[in-house]
Amino acid sequence: MNPSTAAVRRPVEHEQAAAYDTAFFGHPRGLSTLFFTEMWERFSYYGMRALLILFMTAAPAAGGLGFDTATAGAIYGLYTSMVYMTTLPGGWIADRLIGPQRAVLYGGLLIAAGQFSLALPSLSMFYLGLFLIVVGTGLLKGNVSVIVGRLYSAEDARRDAGYSIFYMGINVGALLAPLVCGYLGQRIDWHLGFAAGGVGMVLGLIQYTLGRKYLGDAGRYPASLGTPEALARQRRSAFLWTSAVLGAIVVIGVGAYSGVLPITATQVADAAGYFLLGLTVAFFGWLYLSSGWTPDERKQLYVIGVLFLAAALFWSQFEQAGSTLNLFADRNTNNSVLGYEFPSTWYQSLNSLFIIGLAPVFAWLWVWLARRGAEPSSPAKFGTGLMLVGAGFALLVGGAVLAERGIMVSPMWLVLVYFLHTCGELALSPVGLSAMSKLAPVRIGGLIMGVWFLASAVGNYIGGRLAALYEAMTLPSLFGSVAAFGVAAGVLLLLFARPMRRLTDAGR
Repeated sequence: MNPSTAAVRRPVEHEQAAAYDTAFFGHPRGLSTLFFTEMWERFSYYGMRALLILFMTAAPAAGGLGFDTATAGAIYGLYTSMVYMTTLPGGWIADRLIGPQRAVLYGGLLIAAGQFSLALPSLSMFYLGLFLIVVGTGLLKGNVSVIVGRLYSAEDARRDAGYSIFYMGINVGALLAPLVCGYLGQRIDWHLGFAAGGVGMVLGLIQYTLGRKYLGDAGRYPASLGTPEALARQRRSAFLWTSAVLGAIVVIGVGAYSGVLPITATQVADAAGYFLLGLTVAFFGWLYLSSGWTPDERKQLYVIGVLFLAAALFWSQFEQAGSTLNLFADRNTNNSVLGYEFPSTWYQSLNSLFIIGLAPVFAWLWVWLARRGAEPSSPAKFGTGLMLVGAGFALLVGGAVLAERGIMVSPMWLVLVYFLHTCGELALSPVGLSAMSKLAPVRIGGLIMGVWFLASAVGNYIGGRLAALYEAMTLPSLFGSVAAFGVAAGVLLLLFARPMRRLTDAGR
Protein backbone atom coordinates (compact mmCIF):
# COMPACT_ATOMS: atom_id res chain seq x y z
CA MET A 1 0.00 0.00 0.00
CA ASN A 2 1.22 3.50 -0.83
CA PRO A 3 0.63 5.68 2.27
CA SER A 4 2.01 8.94 0.90
CA THR A 5 -1.42 10.53 0.35
CA ALA A 6 -2.68 9.35 3.73
CA ALA A 7 0.46 10.72 5.36
CA VAL A 8 -0.48 14.15 4.05
CA ARG A 9 -4.19 14.17 4.76
CA ARG A 10 -5.07 11.79 7.56
CA PRO A 11 -3.11 13.37 10.47
CA VAL A 12 -4.98 16.64 9.87
CA GLU A 13 -8.34 14.85 10.01
CA HIS A 14 -7.28 13.09 13.17
CA GLU A 15 -6.16 16.28 14.89
CA GLN A 16 -9.53 17.85 14.21
CA ALA A 17 -11.26 14.83 15.73
CA ALA A 18 -8.91 14.70 18.72
CA ALA A 19 -9.97 18.18 19.81
CA TYR A 20 -13.37 16.73 20.71
CA ASP A 21 -12.12 13.50 22.27
CA THR A 22 -12.40 13.73 26.06
CA ALA A 23 -12.70 10.03 26.91
CA PHE A 24 -9.64 9.85 29.18
CA PHE A 25 -10.09 12.35 32.03
CA GLY A 26 -10.90 15.05 29.52
CA HIS A 27 -8.13 14.00 27.13
CA PRO A 28 -8.02 11.83 24.00
CA ARG A 29 -8.60 8.13 24.67
CA GLY A 30 -5.28 7.36 22.97
CA LEU A 31 -3.43 9.09 25.83
CA SER A 32 -4.32 6.18 28.12
CA THR A 33 -2.72 3.75 25.65
CA LEU A 34 0.50 5.76 25.59
CA PHE A 35 0.41 6.36 29.36
CA PHE A 36 0.46 2.64 30.13
CA THR A 37 2.92 1.86 27.35
CA GLU A 38 5.38 4.34 28.83
CA MET A 39 4.63 3.18 32.37
CA TRP A 40 5.49 -0.45 31.58
CA GLU A 41 8.53 0.52 29.50
CA ARG A 42 9.88 2.55 32.41
CA PHE A 43 9.01 -0.34 34.76
CA SER A 44 11.15 -2.55 32.55
CA TYR A 45 14.03 -0.06 32.31
CA TYR A 46 14.26 1.06 35.93
CA GLY A 47 13.77 -2.45 37.27
CA MET A 48 16.72 -3.64 35.23
CA ARG A 49 18.80 -0.54 35.99
CA ALA A 50 18.35 -1.02 39.73
CA LEU A 51 19.83 -4.52 39.49
CA LEU A 52 22.45 -4.02 36.78
CA ILE A 53 25.60 -2.90 38.61
CA LEU A 54 24.81 -5.04 41.67
CA PHE A 55 24.42 -8.11 39.45
CA MET A 56 27.67 -7.40 37.62
CA THR A 57 29.68 -6.96 40.84
CA ALA A 58 28.08 -9.87 42.75
CA ALA A 59 30.26 -12.95 43.14
CA PRO A 60 29.59 -15.88 40.79
CA ALA A 61 28.78 -18.00 43.84
CA ALA A 62 25.93 -15.55 44.54
CA GLY A 63 24.70 -15.75 40.96
CA GLY A 64 26.45 -12.59 39.71
CA LEU A 65 29.10 -11.99 37.07
CA GLY A 66 31.96 -11.23 39.45
CA PHE A 67 33.14 -8.10 37.63
CA ASP A 68 35.26 -5.54 39.46
CA THR A 69 33.71 -2.09 39.88
CA ALA A 70 35.90 -0.59 37.14
CA THR A 71 34.56 -3.01 34.52
CA ALA A 72 31.01 -2.89 35.85
CA GLY A 73 31.05 0.91 35.93
CA ALA A 74 32.33 1.07 32.34
CA ILE A 75 29.55 -1.24 31.11
CA TYR A 76 26.92 0.59 33.13
CA GLY A 77 28.02 3.99 31.80
CA LEU A 78 28.13 2.68 28.22
CA TYR A 79 24.66 1.18 28.52
CA THR A 80 22.90 4.17 30.10
CA SER A 81 24.53 6.65 27.71
CA MET A 82 23.65 4.62 24.62
CA VAL A 83 20.02 4.41 25.74
CA TYR A 84 19.83 8.18 25.23
CA MET A 85 22.02 8.28 22.13
CA THR A 86 19.86 5.78 20.23
CA THR A 87 16.79 8.01 20.54
CA LEU A 88 18.32 10.06 17.70
CA PRO A 89 18.61 7.23 15.12
CA GLY A 90 15.34 5.84 16.51
CA GLY A 91 13.56 9.04 15.56
CA TRP A 92 15.30 9.05 12.18
CA ILE A 93 14.09 5.50 11.43
CA ALA A 94 10.54 6.37 12.47
CA ASP A 95 10.51 9.52 10.34
CA ARG A 96 11.88 7.86 7.21
CA LEU A 97 10.94 4.19 7.39
CA ILE A 98 8.16 2.95 9.60
CA GLY A 99 6.41 5.80 11.42
CA PRO A 100 6.32 6.38 15.20
CA GLN A 101 3.51 3.90 15.92
CA ARG A 102 5.36 0.93 14.49
CA ALA A 103 8.64 2.18 15.98
CA VAL A 104 7.05 1.98 19.44
CA LEU A 105 5.77 -1.54 18.73
CA TYR A 106 9.07 -2.85 17.39
CA GLY A 107 10.98 -1.10 20.15
CA GLY A 108 8.84 -2.75 22.81
CA LEU A 109 9.38 -6.17 21.24
CA LEU A 110 13.16 -5.66 21.26
CA ILE A 111 13.11 -4.48 24.88
CA ALA A 112 11.11 -7.53 25.97
CA ALA A 113 13.50 -9.81 24.05
CA GLY A 114 16.43 -8.07 25.74
CA GLN A 115 14.99 -8.48 29.22
CA PHE A 116 14.34 -12.17 28.66
CA SER A 117 17.88 -12.53 27.30
CA LEU A 118 19.18 -11.11 30.59
CA ALA A 119 17.07 -13.71 32.37
CA LEU A 120 19.26 -16.48 30.91
CA PRO A 121 22.45 -17.37 32.85
CA SER A 122 24.91 -16.74 30.04
CA LEU A 123 27.46 -13.95 29.59
CA SER A 124 26.83 -13.77 25.84
CA MET A 125 23.07 -13.49 26.46
CA PHE A 126 23.79 -10.75 29.00
CA TYR A 127 25.56 -8.62 26.39
CA LEU A 128 22.94 -9.46 23.77
CA GLY A 129 20.20 -8.41 26.20
CA LEU A 130 21.81 -5.03 26.85
CA PHE A 131 22.21 -4.44 23.11
CA LEU A 132 18.57 -5.32 22.38
CA ILE A 133 17.31 -3.04 25.17
CA VAL A 134 19.43 -0.14 23.92
CA VAL A 135 18.11 -0.50 20.36
CA GLY A 136 14.55 -1.05 21.53
CA THR A 137 14.58 1.94 23.84
CA GLY A 138 15.96 4.09 21.04
CA LEU A 139 12.96 3.17 18.91
CA LEU A 140 10.34 3.49 21.65
CA LYS A 141 11.38 6.27 24.02
CA GLY A 142 11.38 9.33 21.79
CA ASN A 143 8.65 8.19 19.43
CA VAL A 144 6.04 7.50 22.09
CA SER A 145 6.43 11.13 23.19
CA VAL A 146 6.01 12.27 19.59
CA ILE A 147 2.69 10.43 19.33
CA VAL A 148 1.43 12.12 22.50
CA GLY A 149 1.86 15.51 20.85
CA ARG A 150 0.10 14.38 17.68
CA LEU A 151 -3.03 13.41 19.61
CA TYR A 152 -3.75 17.12 19.93
CA SER A 153 -4.28 19.81 17.35
CA ALA A 154 -1.81 22.69 17.28
CA GLU A 155 -4.32 24.98 19.00
CA ASP A 156 -5.44 22.47 21.67
CA ALA A 157 -4.89 24.00 25.10
CA ARG A 158 -4.83 20.53 26.69
CA ARG A 159 -1.44 19.61 25.20
CA ASP A 160 0.75 20.62 28.18
CA ALA A 161 -1.62 18.96 30.64
CA GLY A 162 -1.57 15.84 28.46
CA TYR A 163 2.21 15.67 28.68
CA SER A 164 1.98 16.13 32.45
CA ILE A 165 -0.34 13.12 32.68
CA PHE A 166 1.99 11.16 30.42
CA TYR A 167 4.95 12.15 32.62
CA MET A 168 3.16 10.63 35.59
CA GLY A 169 3.21 7.29 33.77
CA ILE A 170 7.00 7.49 33.72
CA ASN A 171 7.17 8.02 37.46
CA VAL A 172 4.61 5.38 38.34
CA GLY A 173 6.63 2.81 36.40
CA ALA A 174 9.92 4.01 37.89
CA LEU A 175 8.39 3.90 41.39
CA LEU A 176 7.10 0.33 41.15
CA ALA A 177 10.01 -1.23 39.24
CA PRO A 178 12.72 -1.32 41.96
CA LEU A 179 10.18 -2.56 44.50
CA VAL A 180 9.14 -5.54 42.35
CA CYS A 181 12.19 -6.33 40.21
CA GLY A 182 14.60 -5.41 43.00
CA TYR A 183 12.94 -7.76 45.48
CA LEU A 184 12.79 -10.65 43.01
CA GLY A 185 16.36 -10.10 41.85
CA GLN A 186 18.04 -9.63 45.21
CA ARG A 187 15.96 -11.95 47.37
CA ILE A 188 15.15 -14.82 44.99
CA ASP A 189 17.24 -14.83 41.78
CA TRP A 190 18.91 -12.12 39.73
CA HIS A 191 17.54 -13.49 36.49
CA LEU A 192 14.01 -13.59 37.85
CA GLY A 193 14.28 -9.86 38.49
CA PHE A 194 15.30 -9.26 34.88
CA ALA A 195 12.50 -11.54 33.67
CA ALA A 196 9.99 -9.47 35.65
CA GLY A 197 11.05 -6.44 33.62
CA GLY A 198 10.39 -8.44 30.46
CA VAL A 199 6.94 -9.45 31.71
CA GLY A 200 6.17 -5.79 32.38
CA MET A 201 7.15 -4.84 28.83
CA VAL A 202 4.98 -7.65 27.43
CA LEU A 203 2.02 -6.33 29.41
CA GLY A 204 2.73 -2.90 27.97
CA LEU A 205 2.83 -4.31 24.45
CA ILE A 206 -0.46 -6.17 24.91
CA GLN A 207 -2.32 -3.07 26.03
CA TYR A 208 -0.60 -0.99 23.32
CA THR A 209 -1.74 -3.42 20.63
CA LEU A 210 -5.28 -3.52 21.98
CA GLY A 211 -5.46 0.25 22.42
CA ARG A 212 -3.61 1.24 19.25
CA LYS A 213 -6.91 1.83 17.45
CA TYR A 214 -7.49 4.82 19.74
CA LEU A 215 -4.38 6.52 18.36
CA GLY A 216 -5.99 6.93 14.96
CA ASP A 217 -3.48 8.28 12.46
CA ALA A 218 -1.31 10.01 15.07
CA GLY A 219 2.20 8.80 14.28
CA ARG A 220 0.98 6.05 11.93
CA TYR A 221 3.01 7.10 8.89
CA PRO A 222 6.58 8.28 8.24
CA ALA A 223 6.98 12.05 8.16
CA SER A 224 7.33 12.28 4.40
CA LEU A 225 5.24 14.67 2.34
CA GLY A 226 6.98 14.03 -0.96
CA THR A 227 5.98 12.04 -4.02
CA PRO A 228 5.71 8.23 -3.88
CA GLU A 229 9.00 8.03 -5.78
CA ALA A 230 10.74 10.33 -3.30
CA LEU A 231 9.31 8.32 -0.41
CA ALA A 232 10.60 5.09 -1.96
CA ARG A 233 14.10 6.56 -2.40
CA GLN A 234 14.02 7.83 1.17
CA ARG A 235 13.11 4.40 2.48
CA ARG A 236 15.78 2.65 0.41
CA SER A 237 18.44 5.06 1.68
CA ALA A 238 17.31 4.67 5.30
CA PHE A 239 17.18 0.87 4.94
CA LEU A 240 20.72 0.73 3.53
CA TRP A 241 22.15 2.93 6.29
CA THR A 242 20.34 0.99 9.02
CA SER A 243 21.43 -2.36 7.57
CA ALA A 244 25.05 -1.19 7.30
CA VAL A 245 25.19 -0.05 10.92
CA LEU A 246 23.50 -3.19 12.27
CA GLY A 247 25.70 -5.37 10.08
CA ALA A 248 28.87 -3.73 11.41
CA ILE A 249 27.67 -4.22 14.99
CA VAL A 250 26.91 -7.90 14.36
CA VAL A 251 30.32 -8.49 12.75
CA ILE A 252 32.11 -6.83 15.68
CA GLY A 253 29.99 -8.72 18.20
CA VAL A 254 30.60 -12.11 16.57
CA GLY A 255 34.30 -11.33 16.22
CA ALA A 256 34.60 -10.38 19.90
CA TYR A 257 32.63 -13.45 21.03
CA SER A 258 34.67 -15.84 18.91
CA GLY A 259 37.99 -14.30 19.92
CA VAL A 260 38.90 -13.22 16.39
CA LEU A 261 38.66 -9.59 17.55
CA PRO A 262 40.20 -9.31 21.04
CA ILE A 263 37.84 -6.57 22.26
CA THR A 264 36.86 -6.17 25.91
CA ALA A 265 33.80 -4.45 27.33
CA THR A 266 36.03 -1.78 28.87
CA GLN A 267 37.60 -1.03 25.48
CA VAL A 268 34.16 -0.65 23.92
CA ALA A 269 33.15 1.70 26.75
CA ASP A 270 36.36 3.72 26.28
CA ALA A 271 35.67 3.99 22.56
CA ALA A 272 32.13 5.18 23.29
CA GLY A 273 33.54 7.86 25.56
CA TYR A 274 35.86 9.12 22.84
CA PHE A 275 32.95 9.07 20.40
CA LEU A 276 30.76 11.15 22.74
CA LEU A 277 33.60 13.61 23.32
CA GLY A 278 34.37 13.87 19.61
CA LEU A 279 30.70 14.29 18.71
CA THR A 280 30.25 17.04 21.28
CA VAL A 281 33.39 18.93 20.24
CA ALA A 282 32.54 18.57 16.55
CA PHE A 283 28.99 19.82 17.00
CA PHE A 284 29.85 22.88 19.07
CA GLY A 285 32.86 23.58 16.88
CA TRP A 286 30.57 23.71 13.86
CA LEU A 287 28.02 25.73 15.83
CA TYR A 288 30.41 28.45 16.91
CA LEU A 289 32.63 28.58 13.83
CA SER A 290 29.73 28.86 11.39
CA SER A 291 29.29 32.33 9.94
CA GLY A 292 25.58 32.04 9.24
CA TRP A 293 24.29 33.33 12.58
CA THR A 294 23.03 36.80 13.39
CA PRO A 295 24.68 38.56 16.36
CA ASP A 296 21.63 37.84 18.54
CA GLU A 297 21.56 34.17 17.55
CA ARG A 298 25.26 33.81 18.29
CA LYS A 299 24.77 35.20 21.80
CA GLN A 300 21.99 32.72 22.44
CA LEU A 301 24.11 29.86 21.11
CA TYR A 302 26.76 30.71 23.71
CA VAL A 303 24.12 30.30 26.40
CA ILE A 304 23.09 26.96 24.91
CA GLY A 305 26.70 25.79 25.22
CA VAL A 306 26.86 26.79 28.88
CA LEU A 307 23.54 25.09 29.66
CA PHE A 308 24.72 21.97 27.82
CA LEU A 309 27.80 21.74 30.05
CA ALA A 310 25.69 22.38 33.14
CA ALA A 311 23.18 19.69 32.17
CA ALA A 312 25.91 17.14 31.40
CA LEU A 313 27.55 17.80 34.77
CA PHE A 314 24.20 17.59 36.55
CA TRP A 315 23.28 14.24 34.98
CA SER A 316 26.76 12.86 35.66
CA GLN A 317 26.02 13.32 39.37
CA PHE A 318 22.29 12.64 39.43
CA GLU A 319 22.57 9.37 37.47
CA GLN A 320 24.94 7.89 40.03
CA ALA A 321 21.72 6.68 41.61
CA GLY A 322 22.26 3.45 39.70
CA SER A 323 26.03 3.26 40.21
CA THR A 324 27.91 4.67 43.26
CA LEU A 325 24.79 5.38 45.31
CA ASN A 326 23.47 1.91 44.50
CA LEU A 327 26.75 0.37 45.67
CA PHE A 328 26.72 2.49 48.83
CA ALA A 329 23.16 1.36 49.57
CA ASP A 330 24.10 -2.28 49.10
CA ARG A 331 27.46 -2.35 50.87
CA ASN A 332 27.45 0.41 53.47
CA THR A 333 23.83 1.02 54.53
CA ASN A 334 21.78 -0.73 57.21
CA ASN A 335 18.76 -1.54 55.08
CA SER A 336 16.37 -2.16 57.91
CA VAL A 337 13.31 -0.32 59.23
CA LEU A 338 11.47 -1.44 62.36
CA GLY A 339 13.17 -4.82 62.14
CA TYR A 340 12.29 -5.42 58.47
CA GLU A 341 15.25 -5.81 56.16
CA PHE A 342 14.50 -4.56 52.66
CA PRO A 343 16.47 -4.91 49.40
CA SER A 344 18.96 -2.12 48.71
CA THR A 345 17.40 -1.56 45.28
CA TRP A 346 14.31 -0.08 46.95
CA TYR A 347 16.11 3.25 47.35
CA GLN A 348 15.79 3.62 43.58
CA SER A 349 12.06 4.29 44.05
CA LEU A 350 12.64 7.37 46.22
CA ASN A 351 13.28 9.72 43.30
CA SER A 352 9.94 8.95 41.64
CA LEU A 353 8.13 9.09 44.97
CA PHE A 354 9.54 12.55 45.67
CA ILE A 355 8.79 13.74 42.12
CA ILE A 356 5.14 12.74 42.44
CA GLY A 357 4.92 14.66 45.70
CA LEU A 358 7.08 17.68 44.85
CA ALA A 359 6.34 18.40 41.16
CA PRO A 360 3.08 20.27 41.97
CA VAL A 361 4.94 22.26 44.65
CA PHE A 362 7.64 23.41 42.23
CA ALA A 363 5.05 24.20 39.55
CA TRP A 364 3.18 26.38 42.07
CA LEU A 365 6.44 27.99 43.24
CA TRP A 366 7.46 29.15 39.75
CA VAL A 367 4.00 30.58 39.10
CA TRP A 368 3.98 32.33 42.49
CA LEU A 369 7.42 33.87 41.85
CA ALA A 370 6.47 34.87 38.30
CA ARG A 371 3.45 36.81 39.54
CA ARG A 372 5.79 38.81 41.74
CA GLY A 373 8.34 39.33 38.99
CA ALA A 374 10.88 37.21 40.84
CA GLU A 375 10.98 33.95 38.89
CA PRO A 376 14.61 32.86 38.37
CA SER A 377 16.00 32.73 34.85
CA SER A 378 16.84 29.40 33.22
CA PRO A 379 20.58 29.75 34.05
CA ALA A 380 19.68 30.49 37.68
CA LYS A 381 17.46 27.41 37.84
CA PHE A 382 20.26 25.33 36.33
CA GLY A 383 22.68 26.71 38.92
CA THR A 384 20.25 25.87 41.71
CA GLY A 385 19.87 22.33 40.39
CA LEU A 386 23.64 21.85 40.32
CA MET A 387 24.03 23.16 43.85
CA LEU A 388 21.31 20.83 45.14
CA VAL A 389 22.73 17.71 43.50
CA GLY A 390 26.17 18.66 44.82
CA ALA A 391 24.70 19.29 48.28
CA GLY A 392 23.33 15.75 48.25
CA PHE A 393 26.83 14.32 47.84
CA ALA A 394 28.24 16.81 50.36
CA LEU A 395 25.72 15.51 52.87
CA LEU A 396 26.70 11.92 52.14
CA VAL A 397 30.33 12.63 52.98
CA GLY A 398 29.29 12.36 56.65
CA GLY A 399 27.77 8.94 56.01
CA ALA A 400 30.85 7.93 54.03
CA VAL A 401 33.11 8.78 56.99
CA LEU A 402 31.06 6.44 59.17
CA ALA A 403 31.14 3.76 56.47
CA GLU A 404 34.94 3.97 56.28
CA ARG A 405 34.98 3.12 59.98
CA GLY A 406 33.00 -0.04 59.30
CA ILE A 407 29.65 1.33 60.48
CA MET A 408 26.52 0.47 58.50
CA VAL A 409 24.82 3.84 58.20
CA SER A 410 21.15 4.72 58.63
CA PRO A 411 18.84 4.65 55.58
CA MET A 412 18.03 8.31 56.28
CA TRP A 413 21.36 9.34 54.76
CA LEU A 414 20.23 8.14 51.35
CA VAL A 415 16.65 9.33 51.83
CA LEU A 416 17.92 12.89 52.34
CA VAL A 417 20.34 12.57 49.41
CA TYR A 418 17.55 11.51 47.05
CA PHE A 419 15.33 14.29 48.38
CA LEU A 420 17.95 16.93 47.54
CA HIS A 421 18.68 15.34 44.17
CA THR A 422 14.99 15.31 43.26
CA CYS A 423 14.68 18.98 44.18
CA GLY A 424 17.66 19.63 41.92
CA GLU A 425 16.06 17.65 39.10
CA LEU A 426 12.82 19.63 39.37
CA ALA A 427 14.79 22.88 39.30
CA LEU A 428 16.73 21.92 36.17
CA SER A 429 15.15 19.19 34.07
CA PRO A 430 11.66 20.59 33.31
CA VAL A 431 13.10 23.93 32.14
CA GLY A 432 15.81 22.35 29.98
CA LEU A 433 13.75 21.54 26.89
CA SER A 434 11.87 24.81 27.27
CA ALA A 435 15.14 26.76 27.38
CA MET A 436 16.51 24.93 24.34
CA SER A 437 13.36 25.61 22.31
CA LYS A 438 13.44 29.31 23.21
CA LEU A 439 17.13 29.83 22.54
CA ALA A 440 17.65 27.72 19.42
CA PRO A 441 17.52 29.42 16.02
CA VAL A 442 14.36 28.22 14.26
CA ARG A 443 16.25 26.54 11.40
CA ILE A 444 18.12 24.19 13.80
CA GLY A 445 15.45 23.81 16.48
CA GLY A 446 15.17 20.04 16.07
CA LEU A 447 18.94 19.60 16.11
CA ILE A 448 19.27 21.53 19.36
CA MET A 449 16.62 19.31 20.93
CA GLY A 450 18.77 16.33 20.00
CA VAL A 451 21.72 18.03 21.68
CA TRP A 452 19.73 18.14 24.92
CA PHE A 453 19.60 14.33 24.85
CA LEU A 454 23.31 14.29 24.01
CA ALA A 455 23.91 16.09 27.33
CA SER A 456 22.03 13.28 29.09
CA ALA A 457 24.12 10.69 27.26
CA VAL A 458 27.38 12.38 28.25
CA GLY A 459 26.23 12.73 31.86
CA ASN A 460 25.12 9.11 32.11
CA TYR A 461 28.42 7.94 30.68
CA ILE A 462 30.45 9.95 33.19
CA GLY A 463 28.19 8.85 36.04
CA GLY A 464 28.79 5.21 35.19
CA ARG A 465 32.54 5.62 34.89
CA LEU A 466 32.71 7.27 38.31
CA ALA A 467 31.64 3.93 39.76
CA ALA A 468 35.08 2.67 38.78
CA LEU A 469 36.48 4.91 41.52
CA TYR A 470 34.32 3.34 44.23
CA GLU A 471 37.08 0.97 45.27
CA ALA A 472 40.00 3.11 44.04
CA MET A 473 39.28 6.11 46.32
CA THR A 474 38.09 6.48 49.87
CA LEU A 475 34.34 7.14 49.95
CA PRO A 476 34.64 10.56 51.65
CA SER A 477 37.13 11.64 48.95
CA LEU A 478 34.95 10.32 46.13
CA PHE A 479 31.70 11.87 47.33
CA GLY A 480 33.47 15.05 48.44
CA SER A 481 35.05 15.54 45.01
CA VAL A 482 31.72 15.00 43.26
CA ALA A 483 30.04 17.43 45.65
CA ALA A 484 32.71 20.08 45.12
CA PHE A 485 32.28 20.00 41.34
CA GLY A 486 28.50 20.27 41.59
CA VAL A 487 28.38 23.06 44.14
CA ALA A 488 31.22 25.04 42.51
CA ALA A 489 29.59 24.80 39.06
CA GLY A 490 26.24 25.83 40.55
CA VAL A 491 27.70 28.86 42.31
CA LEU A 492 29.57 29.90 39.16
CA LEU A 493 26.41 29.63 37.09
CA LEU A 494 24.43 31.66 39.61
CA LEU A 495 27.09 34.38 39.54
CA PHE A 496 26.79 34.65 35.76
CA ALA A 497 23.01 34.18 35.66
CA ARG A 498 22.27 37.90 35.23
CA PRO A 499 24.63 38.57 32.29
CA MET A 500 23.48 35.30 30.70
CA ARG A 501 19.90 36.43 31.05
CA ARG A 502 20.74 39.53 29.06
CA LEU A 503 22.10 37.26 26.34
CA THR A 504 18.96 35.08 26.35
CA ASP A 505 16.82 38.20 26.04
CA ALA A 506 18.79 39.37 23.01
CA GLY A 507 16.59 39.98 20.03
CA ARG A 508 13.35 39.94 21.99
